Amino acid sequence: MESQIYYIALLSVIDNRLEDMLEDYGDLPEQIKKIELRLNERKAIAEETNTILNEIKQFVKQAKITLVELKDKEDKLAQQQFKVRNNKEFDAITNEIAHIKAEHEKLYDRLRTEGVKQENLMNILEGQEKDIEIVQKELDDKYEEAKRLSGDQNEELTLLQNKRLQTIEMIKNKFMVDYNRIRTIHKDAAVIIKKNSCSGCFSTVPAQIIVEVRNHPNHTFYCENCGRILLPDDIVVEDF
Repeated sequence: MESQIYYIALLSVIDNRLEDMLEDYGDLPEQIKKIELRLNERKAIAEETNTILNEIKQFVKQAKITLVELKDKEDKLAQQQFKVRNNKEFDAITNEIAHIKAEHEKLYDRLRTEGVKQENLMNILEGQEKDIEIVQKELDDKYEEAKRLSGDQNEELTLLQNKRLQTIEMIKNKFMVDYNRIRTIHKDAAVIIKKNSCSGCFSTVPAQIIVEVRNHPNHTFYCENCGRILLPDDIVVEDF
């Protein structure tokens, strides 16, 4: 599998080509950019909600196992009380049972709280996913509008848009949010480092950053001057 920075570079090439094709369509390209930004922001939020929900589900699963284990331990200790030889042993077991009961009650209370939180988050996630569907439909409609306006370019435009969707699927949502945010400011959101400089604003890129960009292809690094995503000078994207 290719790196994150490769897919970002590929997406940048696709978007630049799409931008050139759509520049005669009034403010349609700008509308598409804004919808894409909204869509990826909503996907990132839903992803965060889903992560928290999965953590709660894992806790609930483990807590139920622990509650059973505590109850079994309590029952075994209760049986031992009938076999003690003196009051000291009896008191020790009694204290241990009391401690287990307290742990059981504490865990049970948290389990109920997390259960309520889980139900609320599931409802929230359902709403977020519906919101994503609405925004996705809005974006699809804009793509269709662009296709209708493209005339003879329709086939190439469809190819690029499909390739774009495939590429986005390979990029983490947090990077897509940054990428689309930058595109609202700069047409070229991701640019290659050329001669130790950002090829977007021509500012010098520190040597350490250049090394980091080359050695960490699954992280994003940004120009300190213009904020564009920096690409290593040896990156080559596929021809399509």
